[in-house]
Amino acid sequence: MNIETTRELNLGLSEDCRTEYKPSNIEALREYEMHIRFLSRGCIIRVGCKEIPFENVKEAMIALNQYVESPYLKQQEWRKILE
Repeated sequence: MNIETTRELNLGLSEDCRTEYKPSNIEALREYEMHIRFLSRGCIIRVGCKEIPFENVKEAMIALNQYVESPYLKQQEWRKILE
């Protein structure tokens, strides 16, 4: 059996089964608790055990709205920043 045949078989999995699982927006939103702590200047949004500081509330609310609209993509983006 050559490499091409092995790739084609790939343990009998179809192309659809090999793609990355992407949860629905609701599933992604339920994955982590979120808290907002308002400070004298800006705020901190806590997602799970990670905290993201914002210099002003307007920026934080923009980021929060983007998170709610597309939580899975924002989680990926924030993981890169925080790790």
